[in-house]
Amino acid sequence: MGIEGREPADVPIGWIGTGVMGASMCGHLMDAGHPATVHTRTRAKAEGLLSRGAAWADSPRQVAEASDVIFTIVGYPADVREVILGSDGALAGCGGGEIIVDMTTSEPSLAVEIAEAAAARGVAAVDAPVSGGDVGARGGTLSIMIGGDAEVVTSLEPCWEAMGRTWVHQGGPGAGQHTKMVNQTLIAAGMISVCEGLLYAWQAGLDLETVMESVASGAAGSWSLSNLGTRMIAGNFDPGFFVEHFVKDMGIALAEADRMGLDLPGLRLARGFYESLMAADRGRLGTQSLILALAELSELDWTSR
Repeated sequence: MGIEGREPADVPIGWIGTGVMGASMCGHLMDAGHPATVHTRTRAKAEGLLSRGAAWADSPRQVAEASDVIFTIVGYPADVREVILGSDGALAGCGGGEIIVDMTTSEPSLAVEIAEAAAARGVAAVDAPVSGGDVGARGGTLSIMIGGDAEVVTSLEPCWEAMGRTWVHQGGPGAGQHTKMVNQTLIAAGMISVCEGLLYAWQAGLDLETVMESVASGAAGSWSLSNLGTRMIAGNFDPGFFVEHFVKDMGIALAEADRMGLDLPGLRLARGFYESLMAADRGRLGTQSLILALAELSELDWTSR
């Protein structure tokens, strides 16, 4: 089972979820030559793809009926369950031989459940969450972390390469999601450091852009500092990745850690700060808005600089 050796024009794809990242990712596959059928909760968010030739489907089931490979990237595990396993979900529209690729950051146990349900219908399921945010999605430079059957994953290499700079098969079903939890754990505490460093620079009277020149290229450099730190300085809190989705991810990681008997105090601390953004009705801002919450701890207004 797979698409190895087939021309893109002969591999119709389905795409479910055309939000901040999904629309760009689907667009890259269309650019590579795949005919696409799309569905998303709000049709207006798919208009860009439809204007480029994608077909519209009224349900995830209809997407699957028109596709050989069905990609999903939605918000929460409950959404994943609905669009894949629901009565009108993608799996219900599969006749056998298709591949379902969930690129949502979701629960490892749900990825295993989907793989088992798919196998019972002669369908392959792959979990392939990504890192890189809206910038990586637009540029086709995402890091893709993949769980599933090795042969199926390898057959999808042209798709991975259209969407990402790095793709790594991590193991069986759920392994991609576990790897994404590692990624989110690494980012969470790092975002606190980015914010605290910039707050220190501001209070010390330094020019923030000049500080960035020095520190971003040294040992303190990171993707978050270079990409999100610059947005913080510019006062740009538009979502490349929503606060509410990051809180969801940290919750999944902490639940998995608890199950494995791990205590991750740094991750718990970061989640608490992000939950304060949620409580202040900032859940739909980008994750870089963390600096607003940390500034307020010192009775500072970051936006007043």
